[in-house]
Amino acid sequence: MFEDRKEAGIELGKALAKYKDEHPIVIGIPRGGIETAYYVAKELNAPLIPVVSRKLGHPQQPEYAMGAIAEDGSYYLAPWARSEISQEELEEVKNKEQKEIFRRVQLLRNGKALPSMEGKVVIVVDDGIATGSTLFATLELCQKQKPKQLVVAAPISGMHACRELKQLADQVLILETPEDFRAVSQGYVSFSNLSDEETLEFLKKYEQEFNTQ
Repeated sequence: MFEDRKEAGIELGKALAKYKDEHPIVIGIPRGGIETAYYVAKELNAPLIPVVSRKLGHPQQPEYAMGAIAEDGSYYLAPWARSEISQEELEEVKNKEQKEIFRRVQLLRNGKALPSMEGKVVIVVDDGIATGSTLFATLELCQKQKPKQLVVAAPISGMHACRELKQLADQVLILETPEDFRAVSQGYVSFSNLSDEETLEFLKKYEQEFNTQ
């Protein structure tokens, strides 16, 4: 168990130390993944880039995730949803979430395009993996960029999601995979949702630190 995202991020960064000489790009998934990625990027002296993905909620039960969509339109759909959800329903949910994605890209990256990942080591960081939906969509986006190596890193994950991730990335680094895994928060003593403002603060702070090195 980790005290907070800071402790988890520092430990994760140390576990990824072998990539430092590869000059990787660190991708953080907003919101909580940005704080974790902040400490990883510091350990690796790497650029920190937010990539926005959003959960696709079930048309009748929006809180129930049926998949996720990334900012370039890449999306992941749970196997059960492929037969239960019509294309029309899917497109409606995707369009709704793309509006929120646009808002967050404007906020977190000032609307800037993602940097090229081609031929580079890309490390995708989240604060923990429950269903993995947003992470799967993000990995799809990254794969399209043709990185040299795609790495997934998180402090905690369920074993099922971890097995699925190994089919989508070149390496998966998870510090803890408890058998009785129910939620990301159980891996932390202190765990709270980050606001947009707090997320942006980590990004601004890192940009200032990275640019003055």
